[in-house]
Amino acid sequence: MKALSKIQLLLSILFLANKASTGFTVQITKPSFRLGASSVAESTEESTSASTLTLFSPCKINLFLRIIRKREDGFHDLASLFQAVGFGDTLELTPLGDDASQDEFECNMPGVPLDSSNLVLRALELMREKTNTKKYFKANLIKQVPAQAGLGGGSANAATAMYGANELMGNPATLEQMVEWSGDLGSDITFFLSRGTAYCTGRGEIMTSIDPPLPAGTKLTICKPDIGLSTPSVFKALNYDLLSTQDPEQLLDEFIQKGVDGVDEAAFINDLEPPAFSVVPELAALKEELQKVEGFTCVMMSGSGTSIFCLGEPKDLDAFHAEFGKREGLSVFSTEFINREDGVWFERP
Repeated sequence: MKALSKIQLLLSILFLANKASTGFTVQITKPSFRLGASSVAESTEESTSASTLTLFSPCKINLFLRIIRKREDGFHDLASLFQAVGFGDTLELTPLGDDASQDEFECNMPGVPLDSSNLVLRALELMREKTNTKKYFKANLIKQVPAQAGLGGGSANAATAMYGANELMGNPATLEQMVEWSGDLGSDITFFLSRGTAYCTGRGEIMTSIDPPLPAGTKLTICKPDIGLSTPSVFKALNYDLLSTQDPEQLLDEFIQKGVDGVDEAAFINDLEPPAFSVVPELAALKEELQKVEGFTCVMMSGSGTSIFCLGEPKDLDAFHAEFGKREGLSVFSTEFINREDGVWFERP
């Protein structure tokens, strides 16, 4: 047995004296570290250290979604109010050594592409290209958000990767630059660089951040049936004669002035619900069931589906869980609105 150092001996005497006199045990813990708004796990082994940046990757709902027109390039112009919620994934980013020549990527969810087509890897490559920084990363994506849910899970992963890479590169890019670059990756990615509430137009990449965002803490439940529905199939079934005629700018003003609790239920519009319900009639049936649950103030589909979100909380939680939470082929997630302060990233509530 090695001899105790003087410091170790002194700590032991103090520890025993404290325990004998008070009956309490003193626990000494290592300090935690923060980088931006996110925890950094640090470990040291044989004089080498590696820092892993762990970031929450939230998902979103659409409080209203208007389809304005079909464009000549085949895409559609839309107008939508996006809101970040506290259900999401976790992204761990670890810088690789200077001799690395490519990123490493792993994910816990089967079916997620692990090659260069993955949005996380594309986001990391975009950040290197735009900042002229040759830094590579090991990315571990711990997914909870299902695919084809209308929740923007993949888009959030990309935005989170951009933010995290920028932090670990030493912040070579401004937030405004990342907002501009994010449109190169996809339509919804830009939103996740907002503070949590944003009015998005164009394909979804033109973002007007709502400042201050809608208050955090509004409760909601997301119900996701185990049914896939691709966005192209929804748009293919779109009947332009059935689109809402509500002015999206007026809808936006109503939400900003009255909040989600004050607007009329008619303001919650999703032009993609009718085509989605025509392709998957089970979604319409699920919405009708959820509308009968006492305590929910609004029930509607998010994005192009297939998730249905319900604002509020069931009055009888046990009965709701028995009917929906245990239903085969249906996943239920309880969450709430979230937002973030300038200069920090989203945190899981």
